Parts: sequence; C-alpha cells; structure tokens
Amino acid sequence: MKEEIISIIKANTKEGKKYFYELRNKEEEAHNNVILEVNEILEQVKKKGDTALIEYTNKFDSDKVTKENIQVTQREIEEAYRLAEGEFIEALKTASENIMFFHQKQKRNSWMITKEDGIILGQQVRPLEKVGIYVPGGRAAYPSSVLMNTIPAKVAGVEEIIMVTPPMKDGTINPNILVAADISGVNKVYKVGGAQAVGALAFGTESINKVDKIVGPGNVFVAMAKKSVYGYVDIDMIAGPSEILIIADEGAKAPYLAADLMSQAEHDLMASSVLITTSEDLAEEVKKELEKQIEHLERKGMIKKSLKDHGVIMLVKSIEEAVDISNKIAPEHLEICTKEPFLVLGDIKNAGSIFLGDFSPEPLGDYMAGPNHVLPTSGTARFFSPLSVDNFIKKSSFTHYSEKALLEIGDKIIKLAQGEGLTAHANSIIVRNKA
Repeated sequence: MKEEIISIIKANTKEGKKYFYELRNKEEEAHNNVILEVNEILEQVKKKGDTALIEYTNKFDSDKVTKENIQVTQREIEEAYRLAEGEFIEALKTASENIMFFHQKQKRNSWMITKEDGIILGQQVRPLEKVGIYVPGGRAAYPSSVLMNTIPAKVAGVEEIIMVTPPMKDGTINPNILVAADISGVNKVYKVGGAQAVGALAFGTESINKVDKIVGPGNVFVAMAKKSVYGYVDIDMIAGPSEILIIADEGAKAPYLAADLMSQAEHDLMASSVLITTSEDLAEEVKKELEKQIEHLERKGMIKKSLKDHGVIMLVKSIEEAVDISNKIAPEHLEICTKEPFLVLGDIKNAGSIFLGDFSPEPLGDYMAGPNHVLPTSGTARFFSPLSVDNFIKKSSFTHYSEKALLEIGDKIIKLAQGEGLTAHANSIIVRNKA
C-alpha cells in the first residue's frame, strides 16, 4: 500500500488537538541537546578570540581559513561577480530595489513639541552604530536573506554592517552570497559561521568588531547561540523551522495550494505546512496534486518527510473557524486563498506575513515583493513582528521644563516621591522650590 504524503484530519477531533500540541513542542528536545555545546563554544570565543574562532571554523567548515584570510577581500567580491550568472545578479538588483522601496516607508523621524510655560518634550531617533548579520552557508545559502537583513539596516542609517557566513570546504564563500552582500551595502564580510560566529559578533575578537545587534537566520546552534548572547547584544528573534498555513475555500486551486505547501516543506525536515479548508473535495485534490508534483522536485525526499511528520490538511466547517485556528497557531506565513481574501484579512490577528489571493504565493514574499521575509516563527507572531527598520534604531526621549513650569507641578512630584518613600527624589524638587 502506498504511503500517504500528508494526512487529512478534522480540526475539532482528538487527532486535531494532538497535532496542535506537537506543532508547538517539536523543537524543545533539539534545543536542550545543543545548548551545552553552544555555551562551551561561546565561552572559548570569549576567552581566546580569533584563536578559538579559527579552531572551530577549521573543525566544522574549512581548514583553509586562517587569521590572515578570514575577512573577504575586494578581489574576492570582484571574482564573485565573475562567477555569478548575469541574470541572477539582475534579479538581485530588482529585488533590492523593491525591498528598499518597502522599507523606506517604515522610517521614523525625531519629533519635538513645545507646550505652555516653556515645556519642551520630544523623542530623538538614532540608528544603531554596528550590526552583525548572520547568513547561512552550504546547502542553506540564501542570498535573498542577505538583502532582507541588510537593507532595513541601511535604510535606518546603521554605520557599520558586518556579515558572517560559513565558508565552503575550499575556504571560499558562495559567490551569490558575496554579490548580494555588495549590492545591499554590507561593509565587511567574514568567513565564519555557527555559534562561534555569533560569539565573535557578541564579544568581539581581534579581527571582528563587537556589534550592538545580531540578526539573521541559522540552524539550531545559531539560534541557541543568539539566545545565549542576548543581553551582551540585542538580537532580532529566535527563529525556528519555517511554517506556512493556508486558508482555502472550495474555489481555491489545488495545484497552487500543493505547490505552496511544498515550497515550505523543502526548507527543513521540521518545517510545517498546513492547509485549512472547508472543502473535503479540495483536500483530496490537493493530496493528489502533492503526489503528482513532488516527483519533479529536487528535494522530494526532504519534502515527503517534512509533510508526513509535520504537515497536515485540516477540515473545518467555516472560514471563521479556519481563521480562529490560524490566529491560535500564529503562523510565520499565511496565505488566504478564498473568494474574497480582503474580507478575511481584517480578522487575522496573528501572522508574520500575509499573502492574499491565488497569485500572491509565499515565494513572492521570499524574494521579490518587498516586505521582509525574516519573520516570527513557532507562534511568536502573537508578539513579534517581521524584521523592519525599527529593529535597527533606538529612541531617546528628552525633556525641558522652565523654572515656572517646574514650580507649578513641583508639589505633586514631591507628594508622589514621598508616597514611595524616596525622600531624596522629593528633595531634588524641594531645593529648587526654595531657590
């Protein structure tokens, strides 16, 4: 009997509830297994700097990397342009323009207001000075992630953007990664990856400057390293396996839905691909389409396992029920493939990025549309947002009171300070009242 690629279940059953539970707990064991090893790597980088950085790079990635060649040179970038395909470079440039356009709309301005009696209040917006961007290498080398992480930082006005990415076995960096780094405006690129790269950015070494914030996706070692260094530096988020959830009614097109489910399943064995639909006929059609389309895909082995272990087609009685489930899952990517998707949009409370209609598939957002593809996963869209210009700025408030304005409000400040038992706070106002 042929093994099923994906299961069809009803939402309001024991089977449905079991799926929801497993969806949110699938990463816990993996995290616990690597945290001790990650912390040891971070400690060594903190103590030994470049020496530890090179040792771990030689062990895990390439023995061709040395202290002398760890930083990518201008000559290597020029060589990358020669190796990359011309059409690929043009596609990167078009994507860069779209991403820049979208993120320019997110810029914030400083502001100041003047009130009566000489009161001036305001907020000063300033970019972070140094940002570190982690970019995966090897099989998971994604130039698009370089654009998505770098361009918002450039728009914010960050002075120095440092990129770290694991080298290939021969000690070089994927040329497409280097071209993307150059197009998007990265200042320095280093041939180092894994937890050791995160440690270098967080603590600084002889070669790599300590940064203010680390952004960018990576494997579980990178994710746990970012979690461990939070506090020494800021981070964007702890990214988990990729996710897609599709809400579809009976009018949706099965070939499109199947293709979009697989587009996420090919990312990771732990990626989750969920279709929630009101139509049992559509569910069966999508299942057949998966079996048909998967045979032509390069990563079909990974896709099959991902769909079998973490994918599901869920039947519901109404689109309202589908929306309610989606809001509880809070998916990274949400596609709404219904007759009137904009009518559904207003009811979506929790989602990283939302794609509306048959011709707005998730890969459009991954590469070209402009909104950021660095998104909250594992249900964190309940309280996290996509990467944006806001991630690369800091805000300071400022206050100016005239003597008259302070005297008018001084008694109330004294009363509050005394009520909290902070008499020195009260005294700071009292001495001015007596002056």
